[in-house]
Amino acid sequence: MSGPILAVGAAGKFAGYIVPALVARGATVRGLVHEAKALASIRDEGAADVVVGDLRDRRSIAAALKGVESVFYVAPAFLTDEAQVGVDFVAAAVKAGVRRFVFSSVIHPVLSALSNHAAKAPVEEAILDSGLEYTLLHPALFFQNYARAWPGIVRTRVLAEPWSSDTRFSRVDYRDVAEVAALALTEDRLLYGTFELCAEGWLNRHDVAALAGAVLGRTVRAERIDPDTLGDQAGPMRPMFEHYDHTGLRGNALILRAILGREPRTLRAFFEEMNGPPRAAILGEQG
Repeated sequence: MSGPILAVGAAGKFAGYIVPALVARGATVRGLVHEAKALASIRDEGAADVVVGDLRDRRSIAAALKGVESVFYVAPAFLTDEAQVGVDFVAAAVKAGVRRFVFSSVIHPVLSALSNHAAKAPVEEAILDSGLEYTLLHPALFFQNYARAWPGIVRTRVLAEPWSSDTRFSRVDYRDVAEVAALALTEDRLLYGTFELCAEGWLNRHDVAALAGAVLGRTVRAERIDPDTLGDQAGPMRPMFEHYDHTGLRGNALILRAILGREPRTLRAFFEEMNGPPRAAILGEQG
């Protein structure tokens, strides 16, 4: 692939890893951001071009896609009309003559009761029906979700989330996901694949608290937050919390290990990085 690659959400705290991963592979990258204030930082990451656009604005999306050969697409978290926005974006990519489409979806998009999972399925269907070259990525929960909570964990010695401390999850460092996406956009070996991306292990909150405690050299306690205490901010996440109360999200690390040709990054290593000197790229502060 020699043409420019559009990285949607290039200023995002997860998709922001895509630009440097692509640049490291010699790709020409155009970043799509929602606000002009992010332009300079994305250029600093190596993007050849950065454009401002809105996923609901057809004109700005058409302009962003002009001359683009490949696309990395990820939707903002809990976008209310995520499915339709994604389907429309796929159609715009086809109309613009895009050749290849890499979609960062979610592990188990068949979970119809979870809006943030179910909204991915229509987008995947649109991609499969589009005639585009494609790769579908199904990452587990991101290590980076712990970044915002880390200072509180250090201060209080408590790891608390609004679901059971006993349910088990697979997780992944989004830097590994970005590396897989960059491979899919610059090589052919992942074409037409759907890949579950997980690091090793199925940890519950007690296990994660023990890892954090080992890194900090002190005991960290696992607790459950009552979702009713969160008020309106729980909003659309309540079905997710209820699901997580009785069933976690488990996947297998075999695929990620095979694609990367190495062991995936570990949650302990991620905690060790957070416990070291501050690094914006680790803490997910791109945008």
